[in-house]
Amino acid sequence: MKHWVLIRRKRLALLLAAALLSVAGYLLYTSWNGYIGFPLDDAWIHQVYARNLVERGEWSFNPGEPSGGSTSPLWSLLMAAGYFVKIHPVIWSGVLGWLTLFLIAVFADELVRSLMPGYKPSIPWVGLFFAFEWHLTWASVSGMETSLYVLVVLSTFLALSRKIPLFGLAGFIMGICTWIRPDGITLLGSAVMMAVFHPGDMREKIKRIAFLTGSFSLVFIPYLLFNLHIAGSIWPTTFSAKQAEYAAATGYPLFQRMWWLFLPFLAGGGVVLLPGVVSSVVFAWRKRPILPVAMLLWMGGYLLLFSLRLPVNYQHGRYMIPAMAVFFLMGFWGWLIWMGKWSSEKRIRLTCFFWGACLVSVTVIFFLIGAQTYKTDTAIIETEMVETANWIKNHVPIDSRVAAHDIGAIGYYSGHELIDLAGLVNPEIIPIIRNEVAIQTYLDSEETDFLVTFPGWYPLLTSEREMIFRSPGIVSIQSGGENMAVYRW
Repeated sequence: MKHWVLIRRKRLALLLAAALLSVAGYLLYTSWNGYIGFPLDDAWIHQVYARNLVERGEWSFNPGEPSGGSTSPLWSLLMAAGYFVKIHPVIWSGVLGWLTLFLIAVFADELVRSLMPGYKPSIPWVGLFFAFEWHLTWASVSGMETSLYVLVVLSTFLALSRKIPLFGLAGFIMGICTWIRPDGITLLGSAVMMAVFHPGDMREKIKRIAFLTGSFSLVFIPYLLFNLHIAGSIWPTTFSAKQAEYAAATGYPLFQRMWWLFLPFLAGGGVVLLPGVVSSVVFAWRKRPILPVAMLLWMGGYLLLFSLRLPVNYQHGRYMIPAMAVFFLMGFWGWLIWMGKWSSEKRIRLTCFFWGACLVSVTVIFFLIGAQTYKTDTAIIETEMVETANWIKNHVPIDSRVAAHDIGAIGYYSGHELIDLAGLVNPEIIPIIRNEVAIQTYLDSEETDFLVTFPGWYPLLTSEREMIFRSPGIVSIQSGGENMAVYRW
């Protein structure tokens, strides 16, 4: 028993160190190149809500105006803790990202061990892959809720992986998940399916569903009431704003949209794990193991849902990263099934060794590429959004009305009240979000003084306006983008 505990402690220590190396590596590499910040402007939106909560005691972006512009209230609340202890937001976010990535690695390793009882290596190979998988590392230092969402997804399936599934706990975790992202509600379908098909009589199944839905509702209903109180709707404004902004993408054929969303799964170790995923699908179809079937159905359903409602794969497919985590797990499970079935054949053993070497090599290569990608993403935000925000702070009167599409860094650094052209804070924009003529009329009615945007995003709005500032950044230009500009309205 003591020997087992010692081995487990060593595994945990190894994964803790691996997650630290992964997160610190990205942050230090980026800071050594002169950039300290986030790779997404949306991360600064969380910081504005967090700061206003601590300093003003209100849930708002613009001071004194409660709004539902934070997709993840729980993440914004965790960010607020950093202001209580007075830690720089990038450092605080990095610490939470490190701990989250560590737990993701632990839970992923535990899930595979649960799915394959014969898989008992002293080195947590699966956990190490998750600690260095570049999408997960990027997400952990993005300042966004993505890695926390992945953790809660894995936590849900881990609770359901027990010999006697913990349906009450799983329901509670899924309720928490909705406070991280509203699409976390999709986990409920897989959990209910498991409650129905897990062995037991009808009375036992009804009891499971009652525990599951009851504990879920205990956390989910307050979430709906929170949104209703803050934004006048049971869903956050981001829920409809993003869908409205990218509605045109839904005009493409469904399978093309699904392919777009699936491509980022293969940018890294996922391409090596793909045969394992195919194997897991075949095995799940033949043997009907309840948990893997539930995980595969959730992954496929999640991909289909976004294909129907929000088929965009920008920012390295960040909306799909939770589904990627399950994809990776199924890939390992599928390969382990092959290894267990054919381990007596020398040729298959050599194939498995070659596969392992390929997985390690690809993961390391993409981890290094990911570090460069993270640095570039952060540099663009710093040299475009943050640079522009500081110019506005120093040159635009504080009582001016400023309209912007990317409000995060500008709201955090400039101190100005903003009109949000993305509709997150100003939901009245959502119905006209792609109509420049209507937006122009709206901005006139709001007595707007300045417009801040990338010129190509609103060619009509910017064509006849006086440009009074253009960011001097070169990283965006080198990456195929343009410079952010300020226009006098």
